[in-house]
Amino acid sequence: MSEKPKYYISTAIAYTSGKPHIGNTYEIVLADAIARYKRSQGYDVYFQTGTDEHGQKIELKAEEAGISPKEFVDNVSKEIKRIWDLMDTSYDKFIRTTDADHEKQVQKIFKKLYDQGDIYKGYYEGMYCTPCESFFTESQLVDGKCPDCGREVQPAKEEAYFFKMSKYADRLIEHINTHPEFIQPVSRKNEMMNNFLLPGLQDLCVSRTSFKWGIPVDFDDKHVVYVWLDALTNYITGIGYDCDGNSSEKFEKYWPADLHLIGKDIIRFHTIYWPIFLMALGLPLPKQVFGHPWLLQGDGKMSKSKGNVLYADELVDFFGVDAVRYFVLHEMPFENDGVITWELMVERLNSDLANTLGNLVNRTVSMTNKYFGGTVTDKGVAEEVDAELKAVIENTPKAVDAKMDGLRVADAITEIFNLFKRCNKYIDETMPWALAKDEAKKDRLETVLWNLIQGISAGARLLESFMPSTSKKILDQLGNGHVTDKPEILFQRLDLEEVMKKVEELHPHKEETAEDDKEENVIDIEAKPEITFEQFGAMQFQVGEIIACEAVKKSKKLLCSQVKIGSQVKQIVSGIKSQYTPEEMVGKKVMVLVNLKPAKLAGVLSEGMLLCAEDADGNLSLVVPEKEMPAGAEIC
Repeated sequence: MSEKPKYYISTAIAYTSGKPHIGNTYEIVLADAIARYKRSQGYDVYFQTGTDEHGQKIELKAEEAGISPKEFVDNVSKEIKRIWDLMDTSYDKFIRTTDADHEKQVQKIFKKLYDQGDIYKGYYEGMYCTPCESFFTESQLVDGKCPDCGREVQPAKEEAYFFKMSKYADRLIEHINTHPEFIQPVSRKNEMMNNFLLPGLQDLCVSRTSFKWGIPVDFDDKHVVYVWLDALTNYITGIGYDCDGNSSEKFEKYWPADLHLIGKDIIRFHTIYWPIFLMALGLPLPKQVFGHPWLLQGDGKMSKSKGNVLYADELVDFFGVDAVRYFVLHEMPFENDGVITWELMVERLNSDLANTLGNLVNRTVSMTNKYFGGTVTDKGVAEEVDAELKAVIENTPKAVDAKMDGLRVADAITEIFNLFKRCNKYIDETMPWALAKDEAKKDRLETVLWNLIQGISAGARLLESFMPSTSKKILDQLGNGHVTDKPEILFQRLDLEEVMKKVEELHPHKEETAEDDKEENVIDIEAKPEITFEQFGAMQFQVGEIIACEAVKKSKKLLCSQVKIGSQVKQIVSGIKSQYTPEEMVGKKVMVLVNLKPAKLAGVLSEGMLLCAEDADGNLSLVVPEKEMPAGAEIC
């Protein structure tokens, strides 16, 4: 008997600064769906998650709460684990970075890297952002604030140990180039290569002395290990890695990981720092790192001050576990951010879950009981419409396989619900209630109901990875042609007005104060490396006037504008069709990057770029001159 293929999947461990919101919960549910699906395919799956529990931010939060850092992280880690369990996630290990065996291995790893010359002692000076636990140079700040989170920074200088990142940079670049599947989606790979690796890596600060809540450097106890070196190593310490050569059988079996599933905001740490640490330890790299998009609230980024944070346990109270799992998995695109609102949740529950799926199962069970006492077999009285249904039943598992192989989980769920929709259509086409009126068509009616049960059962089996409880309930009701005598309502339809009334009672509307706005009205993006004044001077920006504009044929996103810049006219293609009509573009004064190398987009030549701003919801706004300026004026 051949050994099962192994599959090791891990999520980014959750930071214990507070209760996880639904955007955090999305990641664990996504990982669980992938893990369950791999198990269904016969893989020996190991699924690890956990909590990241060190750092200055936690030390300060614990001080504010009047408790020790360990008490603080114990409380938060317990709450995170409760939420993960509530969401019916099937992880094999929940690691904590305060676990004694993890802390011991981190100390040994740090010492090994120091002894082999990859880590050295020096001084770090710069502007420090406590929430992000990151240093920045003055030029990296945006309006004097942290370029990642927009908060205040403080000048800091401290003795520190550094890791020689540049020593391994060429090797990492080669690995990324020869393993195109390593960083997904591809846009994340391009970002890491162009913004960080190709411009050149700086040495990384890997210890701190200005706070104590961290793993001590055991040969220099003034220092604690930098939180990212500590946190990232959980992927190997959690399965028994020992840098002295005494690693466990579990480590030998499961490493390298098949998939690290992380948020797009920490892609740099997982695709640059982590691979380089592994290279220095002489270990193979994970096979793939997937930086998933964010799940955003309908009115922007979730924030406690706005009162718009959605929590998984609260949503479960309204909709049930599987409905919440369905929503976060189905509504998240592969690469772009998704949106969650109470209204959308109610709409999906009523249309997809209560109507398409729940009503289908209920009708089928009820008709089987009514016409055949709860038991049907295949009488073989086939018609052409049966073949069409059976083709969908046969092809859906292949379609789901293809989507899941590419981590397109939302698309996989869509394929399953397309099967349920086809079953509903089959009922409309065959009209069992009409067949039941003719005794001569009894065998045909029984065949129809048998086919329905087979189709729904096939979909339910596929649904197990995504909605495990619902899958079991459906299969228990249908049996194999012997249905339950009392069909269970899978999803109860909800009245939107009643739901929103209860939501308002739970979360009375909060007016934002100026301080809230100051704190929250920011966008978090990955900081790009510094450029020189000469590099900036190579880019030519001018004011342009749009004199003509039309939609690009066969494209849902692109507009093609004729832009007057001085005495010349350039043709520029921009992905702004969702925000602007061709008519409203004409006459606008815009800011243009004019010396961008021409390229074809959707087969249309573009000779520059219009500058736009983008908010957290993907809304675009053209950047325009504040005062009247002539076409061709230089932007400097």
